[in-house]
Amino acid sequence: MEKGRSVTLKHLLIKGKRYVGLQFNTDKIIQALVKGLPDVKWSTEFNMAYILNSKANLNEIFEIFSGVVWVNCNYFFDKKPLNNNNEPIDITWYRKRSLPENFRHCPTPYLDRLQLKKYANNTVKSYILAFETFINYYNTKELIQINENDVREYILTLIQENKSDSYINIAINSIKFYYESVLGMPNRFYQIERPRKEKKLPKVLSKEDVLQIIAHTNNLKHKCIVSLLYSSGMRRNEFVNLKITDIHSKRMLILIEAAKGKKDRYTILSHTLLKDLRDYYKQWKPKKYIVEGAYGQQYSGQSIGRIVTNAAKKAGIQITVTPHMLRHSFATHLLEDGVDLRQIQVLLGHSSSKTTEIYTHVAMTTFKKIKNPLDL
Repeated sequence: MEKGRSVTLKHLLIKGKRYVGLQFNTDKIIQALVKGLPDVKWSTEFNMAYILNSKANLNEIFEIFSGVVWVNCNYFFDKKPLNNNNEPIDITWYRKRSLPENFRHCPTPYLDRLQLKKYANNTVKSYILAFETFINYYNTKELIQINENDVREYILTLIQENKSDSYINIAINSIKFYYESVLGMPNRFYQIERPRKEKKLPKVLSKEDVLQIIAHTNNLKHKCIVSLLYSSGMRRNEFVNLKITDIHSKRMLILIEAAKGKKDRYTILSHTLLKDLRDYYKQWKPKKYIVEGAYGQQYSGQSIGRIVTNAAKKAGIQITVTPHMLRHSFATHLLEDGVDLRQIQVLLGHSSSKTTEIYTHVAMTTFKKIKNPLDL
């Protein structure tokens, strides 16, 4: 097989029929082999050859190119692993809704696939609502007939309506999920452009402000919630799933299981907090989770957010404080205290060091050595 000679398989939908697209650079050998495929055609729209998507034709592709041309299937077969999410999907809200008579509901296979993929409940809700908004925008079109241009027109409408980049990305993801995962056509809309990400700096509190927020909590339970969020740098949803057995007091570590990206990690445990946690445990007697709601159920993320926001208001903080700001503050304060960026990356559970490097833009140590020209 000659180095660099390859054909990339793509999913195409032309006039309601599924085809295998064959994308390749100009090459006489590849062209000759492609012409030998059954009933092969050329698409000027997609700038590639294509044949009917069938098991027999796929076998023919692999046989005819075997040993001569490398067949790139990365865009054709779905190799994404299932999420290791133990949280059961709850769609009671979906069934209880009151909707207009002609409203197009999310297709049942869509719900089934979300459940099979073990997506988190927040993701499930976001995808369902976003996809239903999309299919009701094209309420007279069969879903299989919607093409790239239709999706682009819809995304343009969202931009004109001043929807956030986050909302637009969720909309695109929900659409791609149906055509690529439910219908089994990975990277079906691979040419759809996404909005460029805004490069916003994280909002960080001073240590003094964090201590004031902790001091203005209503009770020991709320104090432990805010202290634990800040001193561990964990995310809100990680906190909600935190169990009593995840606190390893002998090693002064906290185990965070199935975090973002479905990866386990450890973070540090505060000696000061450990004393409060022991007092809290004696007083509140939680059974499974560190913080529990009624009847031993998990505490809601919304309740966690309200506790942090209300304590910050009482402390006189002029901006709205969220649990994620406590995570940003944890990382920034560690960096300012001389902790290595790689260690902070491990504590936060970032896959890439580039994500952690954002804190160098807000840490005071970055600016302390710089002499202001007015003070020279």
